[in-house]
Amino acid sequence: MHPNVHRGVGREEVMSSTLVETVSINYEDFNESFLTCGTCLCSFDGGEHTPKLLHCSHTVCLHCLSRIVASHAREDGTFRCPICRESIRIPSGGVAALPPSFLVNQLLDLMSRQRREVIPKCSTHANQELLFCESCDLVFCTQCSNGSHQGSPASYQHTVIPLSIAIKRMSEILCYKANECYSKLNEASDAVRTEMHQLDHAADATFEEVNRAFQAIVDVIEQRREAVVANVKKMRDEKKKVLQDQLDIIEGERRKVQQECEGLQYQVEVRNITKKIAHLNTKIDSLATLVEPRENAFLKFENGRGEAFDQVRATIEDYGRVATSRTFPSLCFMKAKKAMTHLRSEVLVTAVDYEGQTQQVGGDPMEATVTSEAGDNVECQVEDNQDGTYSVFFTPEQGGNHSVAVRLFGRPVKESPLTVEVLDEHNPETVYGSRGSGRDQFLQPVGICLDEEGYLYVADTGNSRIKVLSPQLREVQHIVGDALEGRSVTGITRTPAGSLVFVNWRKRTVTEVTSSGQLLSQFTHDRLQEPTALAVNALGEILVADNAANSIFVFLAGGKLVRHWGTKGTKPGQLGSVAALCCGPDNEVVVADSRIQVFSPEGQYVRTIFETKGKGPKGTYGGLFLDPRGLLLATRQERSHSCIQPCSSCDSIDVR
Repeated sequence: MHPNVHRGVGREEVMSSTLVETVSINYEDFNESFLTCGTCLCSFDGGEHTPKLLHCSHTVCLHCLSRIVASHAREDGTFRCPICRESIRIPSGGVAALPPSFLVNQLLDLMSRQRREVIPKCSTHANQELLFCESCDLVFCTQCSNGSHQGSPASYQHTVIPLSIAIKRMSEILCYKANECYSKLNEASDAVRTEMHQLDHAADATFEEVNRAFQAIVDVIEQRREAVVANVKKMRDEKKKVLQDQLDIIEGERRKVQQECEGLQYQVEVRNITKKIAHLNTKIDSLATLVEPRENAFLKFENGRGEAFDQVRATIEDYGRVATSRTFPSLCFMKAKKAMTHLRSEVLVTAVDYEGQTQQVGGDPMEATVTSEAGDNVECQVEDNQDGTYSVFFTPEQGGNHSVAVRLFGRPVKESPLTVEVLDEHNPETVYGSRGSGRDQFLQPVGICLDEEGYLYVADTGNSRIKVLSPQLREVQHIVGDALEGRSVTGITRTPAGSLVFVNWRKRTVTEVTSSGQLLSQFTHDRLQEPTALAVNALGEILVADNAANSIFVFLAGGKLVRHWGTKGTKPGQLGSVAALCCGPDNEVVVADSRIQVFSPEGQYVRTIFETKGKGPKGTYGGLFLDPRGLLLATRQERSHSCIQPCSSCDSIDVR
């Protein structure tokens, strides 16, 4: 009887019509679960991997048992089962004397018969097994092809295997891929169903929000209606009261006239009648004011159906919108910009729809998390740029790789999580200048300042000049003059009016010039001994640091001294050799010697932003700069390195 073979996703192979009536065998399940040694994962056979049945009912191959007994046998003649660790006694004939696993052997025989039954044979040579060349993807019979399936001597280099094995391999690959596709389809189906379920919930929640929002409008309109109705009632009652009061007066006058007229028909004296008539004539004239109602019945509701009504209608028509998105998370892409420690770093996320088109508007609920290399969460913010891009901002405190994960609708975007390398060293974006006295050269530059248009003013002390550079770092002009002579200008800054102020420590002068170099004013003072740094606050006051006096002097623009403070020392509030100072937005004074200290505008010590701890060299500062965001930048020189320290003007910082 020829075997009946059925193949499917489960690779069920039925051996014969007789066997189908009793059992249906999944060969792969038997092969992996029953016919493989659980220790070495080799298939059982009739040789060194003969299946042996242990007393604990587990089956282990002879090769593994021999190896275990040789290395782990106990003195009492036992060893432990490698599966359940139960003690097994070694027979006198060794592990080879352990009973065979009859069930496994029967399954081996069954599988062997099955394999023999499904071996493809040549239709011409019935006893010749067909072969398969993996190199040529060709099925052939060695007898039909005379030993060479291509008729070429080179064919012996090809990989040739029995067709039955090739079919088994391809069937396994086919089934594996089919199962993988089926798993992916199940995963996709679950994801889509979950999204549909979430969509229903989102729609229900949106319905409730819409109802609440419009009910609020209805409530406002109803409140207004009630207020207008109440106003109508109030006006009606006020008018009615005036008319009722007038009516009461009329009724009172009527009763008076009636009383006066009673008995007149019995009067016989002409004088009395004449008097009464005159009195009634007078009353008739006075009652003329009562004839016309003192109020009116005019009440009208004016709803302004013109412009006002149109505005209300337009407002209601434009009120509220349903936000949605066509963005497809797995097509969105991320791009990291240069990231450095202690500076605000950015990762730009671009939204893309299902068709691959870049979105042009914002509104997507992007969520982001940033994790440092040490696994710590880093605070971040997502900003919608309203052009289809989103910026993830974070300020790393440490160098190394940071992981930026971005999710949209609970799903990760493409390339998420993105690894961003954070650098400890901040390499300059642009380098300008060289040593010398010519064009684009400096000789001991000691101070810089910027104007609103980005022009840079550099105190080129060794050349006794101020070099003016454009925002593109192109030389514009040199400012020179007597006030800059002596190679002793050590500080430069700008005033709120846009002029330049610099200090000459040799001449002990403070000079103000325009941005083009025209002299505006110059002054000195008997208290100045070695002025080295200066700053100008928002009030236009000029603050000068004097290292010989260890003081800060505050002058008006004309040179009048208004206050000063400072004593020599290293305690909080005392001053050492001041290298730089600047003023904050509230006119607070930031002073740098070997520390960075903050003083009030009047000179009271407030706090210390940075101070080195311990003994040894303290380091020195070269300059301070406070940007519009309140970020304080300080240049610092240590024995082994130089650095720029960024910090908030109200927070402490660490040395980097």
